[in-house]
Amino acid sequence: MTVLHDLYRLPKAKRVRGGGSEESQRQSLRPTSAEARHAMEDRFAETVLLSDWVDFVFIHFEVDRDLLQQVVPFPVDTYEGKAFVSLVAFTMKRMRPAFGGKATGWILRPIASHQFLNLRTYVNLGGQTGIFFMEEWLNEKFAVILGPKTFGLPYHYASVDYLHDEERCACRVLANEGEICFSGRKNKALGTVCPGSRDDFLLERYTAFTAAGRKPHYFRVWHPSWKIGAVDHFELTSRVLLSGLRELWTDTAIVVGTHWSPGVFDVRMGRPHSVG
Repeated sequence: MTVLHDLYRLPKAKRVRGGGSEESQRQSLRPTSAEARHAMEDRFAETVLLSDWVDFVFIHFEVDRDLLQQVVPFPVDTYEGKAFVSLVAFTMKRMRPAFGGKATGWILRPIASHQFLNLRTYVNLGGQTGIFFMEEWLNEKFAVILGPKTFGLPYHYASVDYLHDEERCACRVLANEGEICFSGRKNKALGTVCPGSRDDFLLERYTAFTAAGRKPHYFRVWHPSWKIGAVDHFELTSRVLLSGLRELWTDTAIVVGTHWSPGVFDVRMGRPHSVG
């Protein structure tokens, strides 16, 4: 597997300042939303899909780094020496080709809207940071077929039931591996993340790495920076879905944070590129 030398083409001199630990210097290479957008616009026909992602809940777990690395094919990225995985629940709407407007919009209409639960961790391949999709559950069977073959996404079918209103958020996902259920109340004070914070590490990521297809892939995404709020009175009432994976890291998973977001619109999704 080779290093992705040209993932963002950002001069290191502008991103890495003198001093600091090796880890802090690696973290400083994470692109901002503006830099991620430039990376996509600077490449011909890079954006292939557009969609809206709405009604997010992020559940962040701290886990044992060594046990996690056993099941992740890319180097695990850390914040202050700690490794994390996140469950991300959201609804995708209006997925459509990035070209052709209404003339091509019909192509993806049957799978344009569905609900997701992603299990992701954070990786750093040769100084280029992103997320790695460990597992993804969704309630659209045709998309489950297409995901691994096109972007190398680890899609599985599940029954997905989300509740979102002005006050509350709740979820029940039932898959072959088990179920996960949570609930909480939305703190209406929305804001952006503080650069260099743990929230920044967990949320502001604009490259996705996958390994569920024939070869490992990566693809770029772009959306505006997240507007997030806390989830108060959060309860994770069932986590059987995690233990059902039968991976040792799941026994070490401790919830360390939760967020909700109304979402992002006109998200750009880039074409897949082979890693190595």
